Amino acid sequence: MQQQSATTGTELRHNAIGFLDALVIGLASTSPAYSMAAVIGPVVALVGVYAPGVFLASFVPMLLIASAFHYLNRADQDCGTTFSWVTRAMGPWVGWLGGWAIAMTGVLVIGSLADVAVRFGLLALQLDGLAGNTVVIRVLTVLLIVGMTAVCVLGTELSAKVQNVLIIAQVVALLVFAVVALVRGLGGDAVEGGGLTPEWSWLNPFGAGGAALTGGLLLGVFIYWGWESAVNLTEETEDSASAPGRAAMFSTVLLLVTYLAVAYAVLVFSGTGYLEANAGEEEFIFALLAGDVLGSWDWVLLLAVSTAALASTQTTILPASRTGLSMARRHALPRGLARIHPRYRTPDVSTWWVAGIAIAWYLLVSAISENALFDSLTALSLLIAFYYALTGIACAVFYRRQLRRSARNFLLIGVGPLVGSALLLWLLVESIGDLADPENSSSGQAWLGVGPPLVIGVGVFLLGVVVMSAWRVRDARFWQERTTTAERLEADIAAGRAAAAVDDPTA
Repeated sequence: MQQQSATTGTELRHNAIGFLDALVIGLASTSPAYSMAAVIGPVVALVGVYAPGVFLASFVPMLLIASAFHYLNRADQDCGTTFSWVTRAMGPWVGWLGGWAIAMTGVLVIGSLADVAVRFGLLALQLDGLAGNTVVIRVLTVLLIVGMTAVCVLGTELSAKVQNVLIIAQVVALLVFAVVALVRGLGGDAVEGGGLTPEWSWLNPFGAGGAALTGGLLLGVFIYWGWESAVNLTEETEDSASAPGRAAMFSTVLLLVTYLAVAYAVLVFSGTGYLEANAGEEEFIFALLAGDVLGSWDWVLLLAVSTAALASTQTTILPASRTGLSMARRHALPRGLARIHPRYRTPDVSTWWVAGIAIAWYLLVSAISENALFDSLTALSLLIAFYYALTGIACAVFYRRQLRRSARNFLLIGVGPLVGSALLLWLLVESIGDLADPENSSSGQAWLGVGPPLVIGVGVFLLGVVVMSAWRVRDARFWQERTTTAERLEADIAAGRAAAAVDDPTA
């Protein structure tokens, strides 16, 4: 207690949220309604009725990497998550790039999420004219980002309360939509080409063949991304050694159930032809389905997508800002980003920086074209696969001296995370080849001879290398830390901080 009170001004607020709050934030960060709206059409266009199987297959690497987050968090409760863990396991250069990837995924997606929240909110209110007004959308989007950033700064407890309301509204709306779609589809009141009878074979991810599966998995990974936000709040969560990791793992399972239920409902009601024909509408496919399924109650689904994007706008700010905080207090970024607000005990400077850069990126890319904004979202797959794979490898390296203690350690802390990393690295390589073709981009145009998503993804990574190298020249303290796995892990075990994760991997 004395140590905590002595460091009150420099630490995040301890025990600000509980396990259920962390679970909700993990779920909200993935934006289930928005994610499904964005990928259901393109995935069905690739694999037909086997879309549920693709969502099931995409879940496997996510669960394995969530396991890595769980065990690494048990040994090191640092809000920088991947940045801190990879640094300790694999060195400062790779760790810095892992932190950069987390922060930049937030920057790339926050503006798009807020944009969708505004558009679908206006559609739910039947203000279609305003929803089609570019100036109105951009102004409201910027204001929304500022508002959600303010909520993040005002306190983690407030953020959790807001998320509790938003996730309930989102999940209830999705369930209403799924039930009505199933009842109408099975009752013969489906769209033309719909009324399919659900089959267990739809869960077979290999039903449509290898090439289609690869493309579907690339989209499937996106819908699970974000669950680790619960772990970024580890320093602010009760039972910080285990609750955040468990929340991350539980959230992936709940997401799987939700996605399978909605996918089955949509296929039963609309069949494959409807979704294939409208696959180019991307997230607006739910705007079309809402009227067909719910009639005059279409605002329920529109509101679900809006609240999903609104919730994710806020929760995506959290991991990016906490990663910035962690990097700054380790001297990997300017020290000013490590400032903690004396009253609210949140990283206010890094939070506002994340919001400011996200707004600038949104305005820049949307000024180029709306398709360029979609291309920046597609580029996320590269960064997501990169830092998730790093985390899985770091888990096995971090605990490498403990893997032979038991079969459970070997499988759950070593083999599982490595398999998850291998799957993601395979998807990363496949996505690079896929995104190199301009025809696979939203704009259909080439930038520097390749697709815009690849240019954006590689460009962000190279920018990180430049920033890292420049900061290394200016302040080398982070690179001079002693961070080898053997020394630090043995010290943690001796101090009792890592024993639970090592001796009882199922705890």
